[in-house]
Amino acid sequence: MLAGILSAARRNNPQMGITGALVCRADLYLQLIEGPVDAIDALYARICEDDRHANIELLLTEGMGERLFPNWAMLDDEAPSLFWSAADVATGALEAASPDELLAPFIRLSAAHPGG
Repeated sequence: MLAGILSAARRNNPQMGITGALVCRADLYLQLIEGPVDAIDALYARICEDDRHANIELLLTEGMGERLFPNWAMLDDEAPSLFWSAADVATGALEAASPDELLAPFIRLSAAHPGG
């Protein structure tokens, strides 16, 4: 299922000017989406309607000057140490996190993929 989601994102996102990163840990998916507001809103609406997704939570909407993943239609990351553990998520770490805390792992991920 993840391969299908990534394939569709990599095919469709460039046409909409969208870049970003998708992180999968067991049954937790964290995604950072960058691009024009209208394109992001349309993509988010499609994600919400897609039956492959459940329990969707929008944690942060914030304009960012420079993209973190300008050359990635959708980066797929496998570095678990950069993000929250399942125990952290279960105890509400994401909901309690500040905007800077939510962005920090994606900033570290971006730094780990220079040129991306």
